[in-house]
Amino acid sequence: MAEPEGGPDMVSFRELARRLVADGVVERISHQRVSKLSQDDPEFPPVVPVGRSKAVDYRLARPYFASRKSRQGQRTDLKPPPAAQE
Repeated sequence: MAEPEGGPDMVSFRELARRLVADGVVERISHQRVSKLSQDDPEFPPVVPVGRSKAVDYRLARPYFASRKSRQGQRTDLKPPPAAQE
């Protein structure tokens, strides 16, 4: 772990998912979901490749997940685009 005032606290996607649940930030999340969010969400914290794995700074990822609105189980493919609803 990084010191409170030290540098970044880099963790793998698997460790990030584990910590987010352990810290009570989210009820549950898989490392696969973390990976998908890193690919799809432009607001996701910077990802650093480490060998074949990817890592993210926990100090940046925790607030991202804490403020993120979960849409668990909500289908987005059934709603027309906002412009079509007029």
